[in-house]
Amino acid sequence: MPLKKIEILTNCIAHHWFLQAPLFDFDESEVYMSSHEHRFRLFSSVEYEGQLYMTPQNFIESVTMSEPRIRKPWRSLNKQELEKILSDTPPVWKGTSKLFRNLRERGIIAYTEYLFLLSILTKPHAGFKIAFNMFDADGNQMVDKREFLVVTNMIKAFHLMLTPLQVLKKESQEFVPRSYWDMLRRGASQALFSDLAERADENMMIDTTLLVHFFGKKGKAELTFDDFYRFMDNLQTEMLEIEFLTYSKGMTTISEEDFARILLRYTNVEDIRSYLENVRQCIPDEKGITFEEFRSFFQFLNNLEDFAIAMQMYNFACRSIGQDEFARAVYVATGLKLTRHLVNTIFKIFDVDHDDQLSYKEFIGIMKDRLHRGGRGYKTVERFTSFKSCLKKELAGR
Repeated sequence: MPLKKIEILTNCIAHHWFLQAPLFDFDESEVYMSSHEHRFRLFSSVEYEGQLYMTPQNFIESVTMSEPRIRKPWRSLNKQELEKILSDTPPVWKGTSKLFRNLRERGIIAYTEYLFLLSILTKPHAGFKIAFNMFDADGNQMVDKREFLVVTNMIKAFHLMLTPLQVLKKESQEFVPRSYWDMLRRGASQALFSDLAERADENMMIDTTLLVHFFGKKGKAELTFDDFYRFMDNLQTEMLEIEFLTYSKGMTTISEEDFARILLRYTNVEDIRSYLENVRQCIPDEKGITFEEFRSFFQFLNNLEDFAIAMQMYNFACRSIGQDEFARAVYVATGLKLTRHLVNTIFKIFDVDHDDQLSYKEFIGIMKDRLHRGGRGYKTVERFTSFKSCLKKELAGR
């Protein structure tokens, strides 16, 4: 693909992102934005130098709630307020599974970091080392601030590429040729890495809570794999604890019905009531789901793709999938041993025809939606110039 075409497309991507800022007013046009971007805007409550940021409390709510608890105008921070917030940020070696709850409103999270944090929530523990190695560009088993910024900017760049291309495909048949997308998908890291590396130095001018937590107030500290692993594990645990405690109300267990209610949030299931009624009828005597059972299930969900492969083996062999087969497939694919009560509860939720067999396609489809936590495409009307218009203008002017 010629470099000029890459330049045209990347210019429009940058232009498209810039015009989405809420400080400007442009002509209306219908576009598709990612659900991640929509939720970031919806839950953000802080503005600094024209950029929106989430607080740690905003992030918690974006993950555990369908709507913000309170809709407030964005709060503008000045330099002194930001410095005070960042001075209260603990170092990474003091991290706990209550980090976000302890900080609450005393912190800021950039959009690039929001995408990074979301990716952590659905990453299996076996993938933590792979994630660390992505950031460790020079292979010295340490991640510095610049390496971290390069990769988080690249994550944002990939999200920007995906959303505009969806716009072109949805709005018109005159979309970018397949070779454009294939080239970007296979070669974006090579095409954009040097540019992102140069811009990473500029981005260091505004520190965030995550940057100070990882790299210290002077930005000179480096992140080890052990610290990185602990942070990721703590984040997953914290979000699960928050969801669990919302329903446990101080008890050591949640009801099987509430467990079903949590599983079916952010899914494409239209009639959740039928599933809940299924649980009431099939499990009349509540035993409850413990936090360890709750956590083990969501660790299993983070390995859903491997589990799906294991389940297909039963399907190819024309074997029905009972509770024993399900538990064995989970163990083979993930190394996790789910309790018999947890497996039985899962079956009672999804066994709609009461034959004690699981439709693995339906189960996996629903759980994939739950895993994305509402991260599918979002269609809305915003007041800014569409990516398609920008691309046509760029091409016409060349």
